[in-house]
Amino acid sequence: MDRLPDSELVLIPGGTLITDTPEEGRALAMLIARHTIHNIQPDLDVLKEGRKTYAKDPASLTAACQVVAIEFQTIAAANSYWRK
Repeated sequence: MDRLPDSELVLIPGGTLITDTPEEGRALAMLIARHTIHNIQPDLDVLKEGRKTYAKDPASLTAACQVVAIEFQTIAAANSYWRK
């Protein structure tokens, strides 16, 4: 089994939701979404095999975008919608 090391299975990369800009916040949201998937399924072989199916499925891609959007909402709120 090609498994991610436990040290890579973090839920909040960098340990904070605070970012300097909305662009950084969006990138963090995408990274958190990826880390969530890796925590749910740490076997890289299984992930790669499933990618063949969901990468071509519009509903799956839309669902992935929704997950990132929810993460971004959380990050934006944590950053007071980017402090002035």
